[in-house]
Amino acid sequence: MTTHTLPTHTPYDGSSKLFTIGLKPLELDRWIEVDEFLLPYLAEKRRLYTEIPEKVFVEQDDTRDAQREVLDLLVAHLREKHPGTHHGTGSAIEGFGPDGTIGKLSSGLREAPLVQASLLVQEDLILMRRGDDGWRLAAGSLCFPSSWSLREKFGKPLQQIHAPVPGFGPGTRPADLINRMFDGLQGQAVERFNWSIQAGEALYHPLSNGERIDRATNRPTRFPDGDINAHAFIRVERQTLRKLPVSRDILFTIRIHLDPLAVLDRHPDRATLAASFAEQLDTLDQAQLDYKGLTADRDRLVAYLNGTAKAA
Repeated sequence: MTTHTLPTHTPYDGSSKLFTIGLKPLELDRWIEVDEFLLPYLAEKRRLYTEIPEKVFVEQDDTRDAQREVLDLLVAHLREKHPGTHHGTGSAIEGFGPDGTIGKLSSGLREAPLVQASLLVQEDLILMRRGDDGWRLAAGSLCFPSSWSLREKFGKPLQQIHAPVPGFGPGTRPADLINRMFDGLQGQAVERFNWSIQAGEALYHPLSNGERIDRATNRPTRFPDGDINAHAFIRVERQTLRKLPVSRDILFTIRIHLDPLAVLDRHPDRATLAASFAEQLDTLDQAQLDYKGLTADRDRLVAYLNGTAKAA
């Protein structure tokens, strides 16, 4: 997957610390991000829909109206804010979308409005619905997971979805705060950032709960050969939340940005960015390191980043 010359977002500069909620108001003009890698992202989505559809799309039977609401909102937004790539009755992105290559997918996927919507944007799309026990994952197109399994989270409430996250499990203050924030979300949109480091540049980066436990127990190195900057990629998640005006479900979008760690070497603020990055990695506790899969490699990463900061 092609990467940017410079990172689009740098939440590791200290502005979005790990294991915090960090929601901020979002102007709807900036709701969806479209860049020069739109077509490669959509091609990868199509490949995943074709090869492993059951792993990247789920839906409750009663969510089709809400899915259609998502599709309509996205089409209207894209036509207005991104007319260079999206215009007319369908999409101008070379056959992607409801009237194009989606016809080659299986009938179940082809008919799902959330799938149609997902083939217009680089974001993953998750539909959350309020139930008696809180907000549940009711439908989702998740082609680019960041170390989690869509099938394992499907139908579960937020507190169970976040159970593996240190400090965010059932009964914790952050879990209660997130539920209240979801309840209080109205016409405004909000955004937050999450980030991690992975080996390689795969957008599809799943991990089941069992695999997560095994990773924490064994704590294997993820960058075993050569220089760490030859294998390490910074994975930034830009997440947005927006309550749908008709269904009152919440649409959770996740846009993945991947950049090689070495991109920091050519950043004009590389000294500040690398130092902040290293400091935040250095302050993660054992549970947080295990969750991120960085226990075995944290010291090497910190050393590399400190070296980048000093060389600037």
